[in-house]
Amino acid sequence: MRRAVALAARGLGSTSPNPVVGCVVLDRDGRTVGEGWHQRAGGPHAEVHALAEAGDDARGGTALVTLEPCNHTGRTGPCAQALIEAGVSRVVYAVADPSPVAAGGAATLRDAGVHAEGGLLADEAAAVNAAWLTSVRRQLPYVTWKFAATLDGRTAAADGTSRWITSSEARADVHRLRAGSDAVLVGSGTARSDDPHLAVRGVPGAVQPLRVVLDTEGTAVRAEARVLDDAAPTLVAVAEDAEAGALAAAVEDSGHQFLRLPRTAGGLDLDALLAALFAQDVRRVLLEGGAGLAGAFVAQGRVDEIVAYLAPALLGAGPAALADAGIGTIAQALRLSFGETEHLGPDLRLTARPAPDALAPEPSSTAAAPAVHPANEEF
Repeated sequence: MRRAVALAARGLGSTSPNPVVGCVVLDRDGRTVGEGWHQRAGGPHAEVHALAEAGDDARGGTALVTLEPCNHTGRTGPCAQALIEAGVSRVVYAVADPSPVAAGGAATLRDAGVHAEGGLLADEAAAVNAAWLTSVRRQLPYVTWKFAATLDGRTAAADGTSRWITSSEARADVHRLRAGSDAVLVGSGTARSDDPHLAVRGVPGAVQPLRVVLDTEGTAVRAEARVLDDAAPTLVAVAEDAEAGALAAAVEDSGHQFLRLPRTAGGLDLDALLAALFAQDVRRVLLEGGAGLAGAFVAQGRVDEIVAYLAPALLGAGPAALADAGIGTIAQALRLSFGETEHLGPDLRLTARPAPDALAPEPSSTAAAPAVHPANEEF
């Protein structure tokens, strides 16, 4: 099963809106005869790849799968039925499928006389599939907030210079993080000051994520902005009442998407944004900047994971990584649990996650997500 979890991770960034899944097939004597992972949405599932490699050796054997085999016919057939037809006698899966559409594979297997059991290495399998599992249960994307800072938490010097706080190794890792995401998100401050490109570079075979810019007033993204090139798709969101005719024209000319969102006291309605992204099959969002936008996400309990790149340097002054997040006293501090720690050149990459009870609940409204329009449509 641990090998199946490692195989599943190979699909990160290329399977949305589907989960990442790995499968290992053993013959009657317990020897590995087939391996597979879900490689892309619409393509064969992990079990199908592994069974094809195993051939007749799968008959009477065991299949180990990181997610309960699906019981649904979509662009591909149900994996539970494929396992039955292959003649396996036992299926061990790590995590039950929470999707109401695809769940029920274990029951189908048992009804056909196949021994099926779940829970083996469930925590490890759930960790590699955290974004998909969370988004399915919540019906909103999983949000990872990434930032790079000095050891004293500064993202730039007092004069505004910030290139480069972290090393080339850390910056290369950011591109791998982007490649594993469905959307990369920044706010108007970052768009105005940095003119970021947000596309993945240096990751062979990467599927380019959707570039998303929240430009509340419609004044930060210019016609010549790098996010409006053809390197990756882009969505620009503005307030419903913003005077954004010039921006709409620029988005129209570049062939990208334009979205109007309800305005809130702090800017744009983040849940409405996330609902619109979920409706576009976005399951994992990488929040890259800046401090104000990160503060808004933290304040609303919409940050599921934090990836911090810390450089062994001190500045003492300059902008902090996080702006006002609605925390007024130490008792309100958002407490985190550290996950993985990794050295990247001279820098340190830290992963942390809030406790589940620190996150916002699922949206109570069942209203449809805001419509996303090409900018040349009337709306």
